[in-house]
Amino acid sequence: MNAAILPRRDVRSLTPGPTPVIRTERLTLRPHRLGDADAITESLSDFAVTRMLARVPVPYDRQDALDWLVPRTAGLDSDWMLAVTEGDDVHIGCVGIDLRHGRWHLGYWLNRYYWRRGIMSEAVPAVLERFARRMPEVAVFSGVFADNPASLKLQQKLGFDIIGCAEVYSFARNTMVPHIETVLKPGALRLSQAA
Repeated sequence: MNAAILPRRDVRSLTPGPTPVIRTERLTLRPHRLGDADAITESLSDFAVTRMLARVPVPYDRQDALDWLVPRTAGLDSDWMLAVTEGDDVHIGCVGIDLRHGRWHLGYWLNRYYWRRGIMSEAVPAVLERFARRMPEVAVFSGVFADNPASLKLQQKLGFDIIGCAEVYSFARNTMVPHIETVLKPGALRLSQAA
C-alpha cells in the first residue's frame, strides 16, 4: 500500500508570534493576566457592552472570565488578545486578532465608562500596525452589528472595506442580528485616518 506524501506546512510562518506589549501615547496594550478576571467580569456583565459582541454569554460571571483567561495566560494559542489599560494598568477593554477557520479576525470591546474618549481609535490601529509588521501579506477580517455605527466608522477610517452582510447569532441578545462583514486587505491600513 502506498502512502500519499503530503507537503508539510511551516506553522511558524502562519502565526504572528507571541502577544506583544504595545505602548501608545495614553495606553498600554499587554497580554492578559489571571488578575484581569474581575475587571473583565465587570465590563462584560454590562449589557450595553455585550449586546455588541457575538460570542459573549449573558449573564457573564467571574468563572466565564477565568475560563477565557486560562488558555490565553498559559500560552496555549497563537492568537493576540491584548488587554487595554491606561497608566494604572487596570483592564478596561480588549483588542484581539484571532485565527478562525483559516482567517485572521479582529475584535474589540471597551468598558462603557471609557466610551467616547478615543481609546479604541488609539488602541485598534496600534494593534493592527504591529500585526501588519509581523504578517504583512495577511488580510484581517472583522465586522460589526448593523446597529453599531461607531465601530463601523472606526473600521472604515482604518481602511476596512465592507464585503457583505450576514445574520450572526448573538448570545447576549439571544437572536440573529444583522452583521456587516469587513476586511482589511494587506497594505490597506490607514493610520493617519484613525484619530
